[in-house]
Amino acid sequence: MQPEIRTNRQARRLLLGGKIIFNNRNSVFDCVVRALSADGAELRMKSTLGVPDAFELRIGPAGEAFQCDIAWRTETEIGVMFLGKRATASPLLNGLQLGE
Repeated sequence: MQPEIRTNRQARRLLLGGKIIFNNRNSVFDCVVRALSADGAELRMKSTLGVPDAFELRIGPAGEAFQCDIAWRTETEIGVMFLGKRATASPLLNGLQLGE
């Protein structure tokens, strides 16, 4: 059984557009952010093939950026851990109640 962000009681379920950016910002994959917590996120995409183990994730209309490491992956989903900056300090979660 894979560890999942969604099992974290502090994760917030949502649907936001995201972009996985890597290769010196020369490569971009679109994704959907399905869950978000202070420590990481759950992403869904058509295929995780070609996504590196570390990348920049940009979330939402403002394009807020997070540096990420992959915690787990399937063919269509990725669980990531945020490095450094935590989502609780993010304007992205202002007004959202974690753990709802």
